[in-house]
Amino acid sequence: MYSKAEAAQLRQAFWTALGQYMAPVPSAEGETTNWINYKTGLKNVYFRMQADMRQASIAIELTHPDAGIRELFWEQFLELRTLLHEILGEKWTWEADALDGNGLPLSRIYTELRPVNMFSRDDWPALISFFKPRLVALDAFWVDAQYAFEALK
Repeated sequence: MYSKAEAAQLRQAFWTALGQYMAPVPSAEGETTNWINYKTGLKNVYFRMQADMRQASIAIELTHPDAGIRELFWEQFLELRTLLHEILGEKWTWEADALDGNGLPLSRIYTELRPVNMFSRDDWPALISFFKPRLVALDAFWVDAQYAFEALK
């Protein structure tokens, strides 16, 4: 088991390593991007990566506090489902009604990798290999898909 300080240090080291690994990778539009804190340009629409001692996940999270507005965004993503899966090259899990770590409602589209342990440096290559192609694919998807959400801003 790790102390809080050791866990925080390992967590920071992993995300820093992933960020450094991804830094030279251009976005779909050929620009530099902050892959770890990817900006969708839409409030309450996030591309989120998580990793812990058991698993890793990457997700599109819709966190608007108004359930009706969140549902409108969800329906728009459903319209783009085929395009998303084509670009990703795999099918992800779609969860219209979920809760985040704080118990707040959200909708999410995600995939997971199990078993992996972010606190084991031996698993970092597998984690990076999991996150990198999916981040790049999400960016390629978002280049075209973001315009479908203009009316919902």
